[in-house]
Amino acid sequence: MQVTIAGVTLRSPVIAASGTFGYGVEFEEIVDLSKLGAFVTKGLSRAPMEGNKAPRLIETSAGMMNAIGLQNVGVESFIAEKLPKIRKIRDVACIANVFGYTIEDCVAVVEKLNEADGVAMYELNASCPNTRHGGMTFGTHPAMLAELVVAVKSASKRPVMVKLSPNVTSIAQMAAVAEGAGADVVSLVNTFVSMSIDIETRRPRIKNITAGLSGPAIKPIAVRMVWEAARAVKIPVVGMGGILTAEDAVEFLLAGARAVQVGTASYADPRAVEKIATGLKRWCSSHHVMKVGDLTGAMVI
Repeated sequence: MQVTIAGVTLRSPVIAASGTFGYGVEFEEIVDLSKLGAFVTKGLSRAPMEGNKAPRLIETSAGMMNAIGLQNVGVESFIAEKLPKIRKIRDVACIANVFGYTIEDCVAVVEKLNEADGVAMYELNASCPNTRHGGMTFGTHPAMLAELVVAVKSASKRPVMVKLSPNVTSIAQMAAVAEGAGADVVSLVNTFVSMSIDIETRRPRIKNITAGLSGPAIKPIAVRMVWEAARAVKIPVVGMGGILTAEDAVEFLLAGARAVQVGTASYADPRAVEKIATGLKRWCSSHHVMKVGDLTGAMVI
């Protein structure tokens, strides 16, 4: 079940996605973290952020919409309060998700994290749809994305994984831009911009008006985008979007992903990531797959 991504070896290709797994330590008592390959922290910003006003999360018929707005404790509090506990967790890698309103903000966060032990890799959030600045602003403009990745990669002492937005004309182009700018890995997809209206009040159900759609509804689109990205780049691709079962994870691997991230499923079942990791191992055994890495890009056309 072992895979290696940008020099970081993971016990499993199953990773807990950012924003759905807290800072990792919150799940330690209910999830056997050693079953996972890694977990990604909530997005870390230069200063603490309160996020958007409520209501900011609603259930949909096949998933959920959220406009949390990247609420987090800030990088300094993360290093002082969260990271010491994370260092005590064995056999699972910590990937720090990094966010900023400006390129300078992102670089400042990375430089702070460079000074601390306990982080294996950075995931650069260039795709959040729920902020007015930064986030998707970078991820939907090739030149801005390239400038951001070059700056962060130059400042980083660790591998950089760039999280891409699906709200683009060509995901293959954006993956290639990230690779050309120095990204070690790309992860995709983040949530799709969406809207829901209460027909009785005629008001948006989310205070932010628009929100990010995730969950099973987006899985077929996400699988297609992973396939397109994997054909466009030589660096590893980490796939995500609506994974609920081990079989879902296999689809992403066959499409070209080296690893997968599980997000929204953790809201329905806090142990979902562990169950998917265990289920994937069982699936490989029953299908005589000796190495899970052999599934990557093995779709037959």
